[in-house]
Amino acid sequence: MTAVLGTRPDREETRVKKPGRWSAPPRPVWEEEPSRAGQAGKGIALGLACLAILFPLWIVIVTSLQTKKTIDEAGGLVVIPKGITFVAYQELLGGGQVQRAALVSVGVTVVGTLFSMAVSVLCAYGLSRSGSLGHRWILMTLLATMFFGAGLIPTYLLVQALGLTDTYLALILPSAVSVFNILVLRAFFMNISQELVDSARIDGAGEWRILFRIVMPLSRAVIAVISLFYAVGYWSAWFNASIYLTDQDMMPLQNVMIQLVQKQERPVGLSAQINTGQLSPLAIQMAVMVLALLPVAVLSPFVQKHFKKGMLTGAVKG
Repeated sequence: MTAVLGTRPDREETRVKKPGRWSAPPRPVWEEEPSRAGQAGKGIALGLACLAILFPLWIVIVTSLQTKKTIDEAGGLVVIPKGITFVAYQELLGGGQVQRAALVSVGVTVVGTLFSMAVSVLCAYGLSRSGSLGHRWILMTLLATMFFGAGLIPTYLLVQALGLTDTYLALILPSAVSVFNILVLRAFFMNISQELVDSARIDGAGEWRILFRIVMPLSRAVIAVISLFYAVGYWSAWFNASIYLTDQDMMPLQNVMIQLVQKQERPVGLSAQINTGQLSPLAIQMAVMVLALLPVAVLSPFVQKHFKKGMLTGAVKG
């Protein structure tokens, strides 16, 4: 009677404890338990890898926040900070060439990413429909561009003939579309249930409504990942500006950073402070690097969770 009404030890022993949020997933039965030496080795290797990544970043950030006196005493890059000052950032963002270059980079990144995603999504959706007109020939043509290119000189002559030199369109159109990104989107779209699309067509939905109401909501992961790829590409691009632009006022932030690091010239408005000893050129260089890295470092963690579903699912199953 006690065994019936009381607790059941046999059932308590057979219960499987669910893993918590931070606990490791259950190990497969064929995989052996790692030894303590193996776990310690993995921890040491990961720690050294993190240190190799974070230590240079720490030096850049700390040096950008130091005064000229501290940087001169350290003989250059600063490892251990002595106080914090935001003079370099105040001067960079207070107007002049750096602030204008940052605004140019933000504008090109936003507009370019939206344009590239619009073209890529539409192209990938059309190629994912087996009955679309000429989709095989278009797909073969896109694949050919991945292996064969015209080269730099024909591309420059084309941009020049279109009248895009010394315009912001020259920073967007020559590299607006990536065939690899289109193929990833196409593979993901092809994995969407065809029955779901057919049922929408029976209800009277057209292709545009199917794309915006069914396909895109189900593809948020891959769209987020591809958007990040395009955004990082536009934000980090400098080559197009160096060959298509001659006006310094139109240069994006990456080109200004290259000029600062190579000490070719100083941003307008900062030469007086540097010459009088109020600012260290090294602090200015490090501050520009931090400004260039900040958007990518802030956006990447929010998209990181979509990488596995967005990239592997679409690429492997497609």
